Amino acid sequence: MIKTWKHKGLQQFFMTGNPKGVLSDKKDVERIRQRLYVIDSAETLDEIAAFSHYKLHPLTGNRKGTYSITVRANWRITFEFKDGDAYILDLEDYH
Repeated sequence: MIKTWKHKGLQQFFMTGNPKGVLSDKKDVERIRQRLYVIDSAETLDEIAAFSHYKLHPLTGNRKGTYSITVRANWRITFEFKDGDAYILDLEDYH
């Protein structure tokens, strides 16, 4: 279950379905919706990793403990995952 958010537009989209504040392309909006649903319903990282095209991977360095999944190109949803819950969800281009 998603517990906390960093990106307010992402949170608003998840709560209301209003895509204002996230990527504007319709395909991107649908990709984000699907990924948020998977993260919210996952009890383990393996459940997210089962969607291989999401390219789930841990970040390193000062981002250790944070995971990333691909939305498109350089855009990623990043989050921490502990005890079946996701924290500090963000939508970012960190490349």
